Amino acid sequence: MIIVWILLGAALFWVIARTLRKAQTRGGDGWRVGAGVLAAVSVIGAVTAASRGGWLLAVCLAVIGVSLALSARRGMGAATPAQPEVMTEREARSTLGVPDDAGPDEIETAYRRLMRRVHPDQGGAEGLAARLNAARQRLKG
Repeated sequence: MIIVWILLGAALFWVIARTLRKAQTRGGDGWRVGAGVLAAVSVIGAVTAASRGGWLLAVCLAVIGVSLALSARRGMGAATPAQPEVMTEREARSTLGVPDDAGPDEIETAYRRLMRRVHPDQGGAEGLAARLNAARQRLKG
């Protein structure tokens, strides 16, 4: 009977952890808090189970708690902002895909179109977004 409870608990934790991970991909920091709370509850459950003689349950809960705690901790590192690189005007125009005679409106339109595709919130890379920002700054200034 205890195995059934362990399996049900593991399934519940898996569903909750997966839901929290999906929240992470949408850009929210709520998954860290949720993972931390679930880790604490798991460790408390492990201590309670161990004190009552349920060593198998205690080990399972401890592993789940440590895994969730490490997962929440791993995501806490502050990302270092990408430094815009110095580029020539020719490189900037090539990056944005605008001709030599493009005006400010054309440059801005190209920048917005490309940024919609490569923005980190849309699944793009920070390096590409930083390069587009550097190119736009170079052509504006």
